[in-house]
Amino acid sequence: SAPEFVGLGNFEHMLSDPLLPQSLKATFVYTIVSVPLGLVLSFGLAMLLNVQFRGIGIFRTIYYLPSIIPSVASAAMWAWIFNTDFGLMNVIIRTLGGPKIHWLQDPAWAMPALILMSLWGVGGSMIIFLAGLQGIPDIYYEAADIDGAGPWEKLRLITLPLMSPIIFFNLVIGFINSFQVFVVGYLITEGGPVNSTLFLVLYIYRSAFRSLNMGYAAALVVAALT
Repeated sequence: SAPEFVGLGNFEHMLSDPLLPQSLKATFVYTIVSVPLGLVLSFGLAMLLNVQFRGIGIFRTIYYLPSIIPSVASAAMWAWIFNTDFGLMNVIIRTLGGPKIHWLQDPAWAMPALILMSLWGVGGSMIIFLAGLQGIPDIYYEAADIDGAGPWEKLRLITLPLMSPIIFFNLVIGFINSFQVFVVGYLITEGGPVNSTLFLVLYIYRSAFRSLNMGYAAALVVAALT
């Protein structure tokens, strides 16, 4: 049918839309938890790999490779890992004597599963951290050794202050990527169960291409950008 001008009707509908707060909540929970965890994990890996010995390049490559695997392939792999009946995660848990967990069918576990999956791709941030660590002159650490500083003092007084611009850069990039999360919610959970993983971008997609409400989807995009 022909488009119909509704003025500010789409924005008014947002005030009474029950799925919009849910999508915002899912997006913020995913962002607030996954980004700091990914930042700490990638920085820790970079610290561990910031050494020089034969074969260190192999380990750096192994930890970096997951970040360049296509997101669709990663989603398919993790959907198998989190499968309730024959997934690798439940096999390990039951081997250790734990109960079977309905990772992708239980609203309490679906979001933690996707957050755990997000840590799979920390290799990109790790490489950036590693480059920053290798750019710190050794003279600072040598002076700290002369003064009797231990590993914690070196980390707190030398490494973290000099790495703060790179930490901030990875933090901003992490927030941008997490607010745009779509593939995992679309391919693995489809926003479920009970809309617990209905991310904002996924909700915009569903409004536009499933409900065919292009006007409301466009209004959601404008609201998200502002």
